[in-house]
Amino acid sequence: MKTKNIEIVVAPREPHYVGDGFRVHNFIPSGYRLDMERMDPFILLDYNSPFYFPPTDKPRGVSVHPHRGFETVTIAYQGKVAHHDSSGNSGVIGEGDVQWMTAASGILHKEYHEEKFSKEGGYFQMAQLWVNLPAKDKMSAPKYQGITNSQINKYQLADNKGVIEVIAGNYKDVKGAASTFSPINMFNTRLEAGAKAEFSFPSNYNTALFVVDGEITVNGSKTVAENHFVLFENEGEDFSMETTKKSTVLILSGEPLNEPIVAQGPFVMNSREEIAQAIKDYNLGKFGYLEE
Repeated sequence: MKTKNIEIVVAPREPHYVGDGFRVHNFIPSGYRLDMERMDPFILLDYNSPFYFPPTDKPRGVSVHPHRGFETVTIAYQGKVAHHDSSGNSGVIGEGDVQWMTAASGILHKEYHEEKFSKEGGYFQMAQLWVNLPAKDKMSAPKYQGITNSQINKYQLADNKGVIEVIAGNYKDVKGAASTFSPINMFNTRLEAGAKAEFSFPSNYNTALFVVDGEITVNGSKTVAENHFVLFENEGEDFSMETTKKSTVLILSGEPLNEPIVAQGPFVMNSREEIAQAIKDYNLGKFGYLEE
């Protein structure tokens, strides 16, 4: 097998707020050749680096808003976030947990800091991804997967050097907890200092990693600091990373859908006509009702 080399390393951009509860650095889509097509099916990555929110009686977050045509995946590293949607789903995730919401044909949802966390204040650290849906599945029924850390299957590295949490896909025959509509690998790797982990994905998959914390060396040569995003070339299948200190790294690799991507705000479809229909359906109340 051939080594998969780095195409580009992307430093964090200036943060911005999504609502009043998520202070995020945006990596996908961005101006560094990381448009939606390049990382398809991963069409958005926002990262809330560790940030202290002081106590408040009114939970911070994002009020009711619609989505259609894709999935949102929220990974909690610190803090707790609550979810409610117009299909009647709700849940709270804390450190190590994952919320996987399939908006598909249309949903209203809201995301807030969990009530007790809000009242006590604390450090908040999250990643949110948007995962595109194949055209044939964009109008399927919405669904919700609340995945606790205990439900995530894990691969233990030798000598207690760390663990690879398989959120979706497969790693060395360990199967991911989330069900997906297209082939996707999403791993949280939690490694001790001096650990080495190796990965192999098909060359046609779009593959990247994000250093949540710590510092790693990729393919024995390139040092990557925390809060940096690594996009790999498609050529080749294998890459490795070693840790110089205790590190957490998010691994992403997925088969591109290779379908037209037309995005407008909270809607991601395959044509302008479908976007217009999404807006019309939303205005007609077809996404259901959710109290603010």
